Amino acid sequence: MQVSLESTSNIERRMTIGVPAEEVEQQVDERLREAAKQVRLNGFRPGKVPMKVVRKRFGQGVRQEVLGEVMRNAWMEAIQEQDVQPASQPRFEPQTVEEGKDFEFVAVFEVMPEIQVGDLSQISVEKPWSEVQDKDINKMIDNLRRQQATYKEVKRKAKKKDVMTIDFTGTIDGEEFEGGSGEDQQLTLGDGQMIAGFEDQLVGAKTGEEHTLDVTFPEDYQNEELAGKQAQFQVTVKKVEEPQLPTLDKEFFEQFGVEAETEEEFREEVRKNMERELKNGIQNRIKQQVIDGLLEVTELEVPQGMVDQEIERMKQEAVQQFGGQMDPSQLPSELFQDQAQRRIKTGLLFQQLVQDANLEVDSERVDEKIREIASTYQDPDEVVEYYNNNQEEKQQIESSVLEDQVVDHVLENAKVKQKKYKYEDAVKPPQQGA
Repeated sequence: MQVSLESTSNIERRMTIGVPAEEVEQQVDERLREAAKQVRLNGFRPGKVPMKVVRKRFGQGVRQEVLGEVMRNAWMEAIQEQDVQPASQPRFEPQTVEEGKDFEFVAVFEVMPEIQVGDLSQISVEKPWSEVQDKDINKMIDNLRRQQATYKEVKRKAKKKDVMTIDFTGTIDGEEFEGGSGEDQQLTLGDGQMIAGFEDQLVGAKTGEEHTLDVTFPEDYQNEELAGKQAQFQVTVKKVEEPQLPTLDKEFFEQFGVEAETEEEFREEVRKNMERELKNGIQNRIKQQVIDGLLEVTELEVPQGMVDQEIERMKQEAVQQFGGQMDPSQLPSELFQDQAQRRIKTGLLFQQLVQDANLEVDSERVDEKIREIASTYQDPDEVVEYYNNNQEEKQQIESSVLEDQVVDHVLENAKVKQKKYKYEDAVKPPQQGA
């Protein structure tokens, strides 16, 4: 077998492979002899069809089948011989296929990129600092109570947190616009369901009143035809309801899976949950900045084959998220292209940093993470035992911990400054590149 390898780009290779004719013809003959034993043709007894007839009838199809196998097997042997690490399946291009001549073909494929991580000292990370305060706990408990609230109609003037039922019609320059009208629309005053200024102008309104609201659509409004334009809304107030918040008692606590006898015990559980959420929020925000920084300081071309595979996974994830009522192939690949590239680049960079820094999974951190997860369940010991006895699940925890160790390694070398955040800002999902 003759092999020549050509680099057509940083990550694409073009491999020309020659296979001796006798090797191909031998496999074709063996395949035809096996076929002859089972071929049934009119005028011949089973197994007695002459080879000349079998070859004429089936030779071309068998030859194509053999050539496909020869290409796959020869390529596998060649990449081992050339010590090449492919990142995708090859595209085969047969060159010489005439019977009796050496078979030559070209395999075009991508290889794993050589990665040189950029200067970590050029990465800047803003490390959030925050804490759960009593006012944050009060707000959280208030939100939980409002989730379980009942509503009582009132005849007084509406105030914030009241639920108002309205009919409305919007116009721009006296003309109604699409999506600008609604009937029996419910909104909680002050929650920001409508564009800025809409709800504020309804505070103080009463059932049965009609109001004209002047508002301006934001410049970045999702409907570009409305962005930045001034509008008027004719609003009829049909009902005003006041929330009736539930009592903080054992029955209420149980609705959130909390076993508590007193409000103090419930507050303590809420605090623990919020502190866990805060810790995760800060870690995610830091990790996002580390990833952004790594991508900024490192030039990295990724194999499109790997990106295509990731796009298919993301399509499957999207379909599952929306109930599985769609064929993933119907989703346009370009919707996922950028995010898939980012995922692949991030994975490759993290793998390289593990090698560069000789990182190994910290077993103590793995145990700590498992205990942290277990603490959110009713029987923590049972959850710890589950992870310790389920290798696949535990490996996922180990991978997560190793990623955390990579982030710590980058932080040790990066420019890090602390910034104080409010709790509600610190737990918000970070934006990429922000």
